[in-house]
Amino acid sequence: MSLFDLTGKVALITGSSRGIGKAIALRYAEHGAKVVVSSRDLDACEATAAELRKAGGEAAAIACDINHAGQLQALADGARQRFGRIDILVCNAAVNPHFGPSQEIPDAAFDRIMHANVGSIHRLCRIVIPGMAENGGGSVIILSSVAGMKGSKMFGAYAVSKAADLQIARNLAAEWGPRKVRVNCIAPGLVRTDFARALWENPELLEGIVSRSPLQRIGEPDEIAGAAVYFASAAGSFTTGQSLVVDGGGLAAG
Repeated sequence: MSLFDLTGKVALITGSSRGIGKAIALRYAEHGAKVVVSSRDLDACEATAAELRKAGGEAAAIACDINHAGQLQALADGARQRFGRIDILVCNAAVNPHFGPSQEIPDAAFDRIMHANVGSIHRLCRIVIPGMAENGGGSVIILSSVAGMKGSKMFGAYAVSKAADLQIARNLAAEWGPRKVRVNCIAPGLVRTDFARALWENPELLEGIVSRSPLQRIGEPDEIAGAAVYFASAAGSFTTGQSLVVDGGGLAAG
C-alpha cells in the first residue's frame, strides 16, 4: 500500500473552491479521500465538488463563512452527517484586507485579520479535533505562510496572524498527540492564486521576489498540495508540531 494512500479518509478543507485549497482537494480525492469542499460561495463549492466527482472522487459541498462560529459548527456537523466522520482537517481559508505598513492599519482591518486567520482556526480545531480523537486519531494541516517567519514592511498584521498559526499547530500537537491527532503547518511562499494576485501581477514586486528565490520563480497551487498529502497520510505518521516551508528556497536564501 502506498505511503500516501488516503482511501477511506474524510477530509474537510476550508477555502477549497479555488487556489491552494482546491489543489489540495483535487489531490486528496486522487489519493482516495472523501472530500468536503467549503468556502463562502456555495456555487463555487458545488462546481469544485462536481469536478472531483467527475474525476472519480467522492465529494460534498458545504458553504461556510469562517468568521461565524455558528457556520463553523454547521460545517463540521454537515461533514459528519455526509460522511460519518472527519479524519483530516485543512484550515486554509484566510483574509488580508490591508496592504501597507502595520502602523497604518485600521483597527477594524486588524481585528478582521486576527478573527479570521487565527480565531477561526482555533474555533474549528476545537470543534473537530475531539471527534478525531474519539475515532482513533487524525491529521490537522494549517496553511500558514513564510510571512509568519520574517519581518514584513507591507503585510505586518497578516504576518502576525500567520506566526500565530504556527504556534497554534505546536500547541495543539502537544495537547493532542497522546490521542493520536497530529497537527502541522505548511508555510507557502508566493503562489499564483487569486488571493496573492496583487503581488504576482505587479511586475516590480514580482521581480523583487523572484530575484531572491533560488528557483527563480513563484509557486503554483498544486506545488503546495503534495505537502498536504504528506501530512495527511501514513508518510507523515511520525510528524507533528512542524512547519514545512514550500517557497522555492526564498526563506533559506534570505
